[in-house]
Amino acid sequence: MDSKKYAVVIYPSFSLQEITCLTSCLSVWFNEKIDIIASELKIYESEEGFQITPTKTVDEVRVSDYTCIILPGTIYPLHALYDDKLIDFLRSGKDSSTLFAAISSSPILLSKAGILDGKDFTAGYFMQMADTFSFVDKSHFVHRPVVESGNTITGIGMFFREFAECVLNKLGYDIGEDFMNTTGHEYTESDLTFYWSDEDYKEFLEELKEFTD
Repeated sequence: MDSKKYAVVIYPSFSLQEITCLTSCLSVWFNEKIDIIASELKIYESEEGFQITPTKTVDEVRVSDYTCIILPGTIYPLHALYDDKLIDFLRSGKDSSTLFAAISSSPILLSKAGILDGKDFTAGYFMQMADTFSFVDKSHFVHRPVVESGNTITGIGMFFREFAECVLNKLGYDIGEDFMNTTGHEYTESDLTFYWSDEDYKEFLEELKEFTD
């Protein structure tokens, strides 16, 4: 594919918090557009209570259209797990080069779709779920915060920063050596005082005229 394209797949009770570190960097830092994909063109409510309408349905796109497909966790994964249209959409990308980035409970969707066949992975769901579903290959379950294997990156929800860092590095973005990590830092007043560049400040003043003139 000529340019990078991104999508977030949503389903009932999906978690915004687990993916917004990643999606905000893609959209704000790197000016990337992100499609929001779901099985149906309807309002989906996140586990935080935000109501989101997808921009596309799984019938309108192909997995191979995208450089990376991001799957948030969900506190109620069974809704997505038994959504045949969604699973079939994911399964259609089994042989694609698309990067699948799945966090928290969502790796179980990749397991059902066959995307994780033969690949090491991690997940944040309770282990009884792995015992319940035969399509989960426990021999490849690795108990680490984030696991990269082939064209998949999986993570545990509490490690959303590390997950975002791994995905962005995999996609080739320059995010520095200390990505959003404030642990152990002591900040001076100067460190916490922020200024626009002259060019950005000029742009702000031009935008301000729309509201004051």
